[in-house]
Amino acid sequence: RFPVFQSRAGFEQFYSLIQEAMRELGKTEVIVGIEPTGHYWLNLAYFLEEKGIPLVMVNPMHVKRSKELDDNLPTKHDAKDALVIARLVKDGRFSYPRILHEVEAELRAGSTFRESLLKERNAVQNQMIRWLDRYFPEFVQVFPSFGKIALAVLENTPFPMDIADQTVEGLMERYRQSEGLQCPQKPKIQKLVEVSRHSIGITQGQQMARIEIATLVRRYRQLEQEIAALTEELTALAQTTVEYEWLQTIPGLGDATIVELLSEIGSFYQYQDPRQLIKLAGLTLKENSSGQHKGQKRISKRGRRRLRALLFRVMMPLIRHNKAFRMLHEYYTTRPVNPLRKKQSIVVLCGKLLKILYAVCVKQQAFDEERMMQDIFSSTQAQAA
Repeated sequence: RFPVFQSRAGFEQFYSLIQEAMRELGKTEVIVGIEPTGHYWLNLAYFLEEKGIPLVMVNPMHVKRSKELDDNLPTKHDAKDALVIARLVKDGRFSYPRILHEVEAELRAGSTFRESLLKERNAVQNQMIRWLDRYFPEFVQVFPSFGKIALAVLENTPFPMDIADQTVEGLMERYRQSEGLQCPQKPKIQKLVEVSRHSIGITQGQQMARIEIATLVRRYRQLEQEIAALTEELTALAQTTVEYEWLQTIPGLGDATIVELLSEIGSFYQYQDPRQLIKLAGLTLKENSSGQHKGQKRISKRGRRRLRALLFRVMMPLIRHNKAFRMLHEYYTTRPVNPLRKKQSIVVLCGKLLKILYAVCVKQQAFDEERMMQDIFSSTQAQAA
């Protein structure tokens, strides 16, 4: 047993120990097995790849469930875990991680960062809503979302007292001078003046509250600009891939969706069967049955959470804007034999979408809506017969 330090010297020492063990045991090949913990394994994975040594992973759940097989004790420590991991690797119970390179690595890193920016923007937006609930609760009656005019109002006249005694024309001129705002909507400004005169907003602590909302508005605008710039960069990267040309032929898939799909899935050419994609997304069905009891089938959720969430998010626009998916959804939910609930239908359609994505990319054929509708018609006829 020996520690592996997260440094160049630590990795080189680890590599030397591997070479020494191979010489002593007379081996020509070696596999390094790990239990992944967060992102800490990535540096070692790239280092071992440079040295030509394959890295494999064992599922942390498998380690947890098999650690009692030998001593029948729930004891947990590093030495015991290392032995359990080694035995799982020996038995072939491991998987090969996908080490990302070039465009795939860029898309994954950029998409992950974009998601963190979106979360931060949502957090800032929630802080702004909380601020309005205290100091100007009527604001949302006029501006339900934070558009350019709403941000200009919060930047220049955040409190009802800043608006109540002003004229509509004077306020419009003031907002017009804000960045990117050409023509404020007069009816909204009129309504804003009206609600400000009867506001129940707190009037105490406004000096610090003014600083707070100004900071939040600046940060919100900054995040909007950063997200837009990053999205543009990611779209440009996605357009350099072979898959982009074929994915954009599917009605209902926008550039942002294609970027996220490619960042989660990578190149479709590395998969041999679309069922691998379904398993990757955690959409494989599971069932708990015993004896005469037959359990209900549910999705396993063992896979990439972000990919599964993306598929669910994109399915509703697809059903609205893609005639073939809309008809298939109607068929699944209204068929006379074994009709599905709407949520079940969406799960099935997510798997169907993955198969279509795989087919159009690997076969390099544009999405054919008419052909998909013919398949629906054929399956309907077969069931009726």
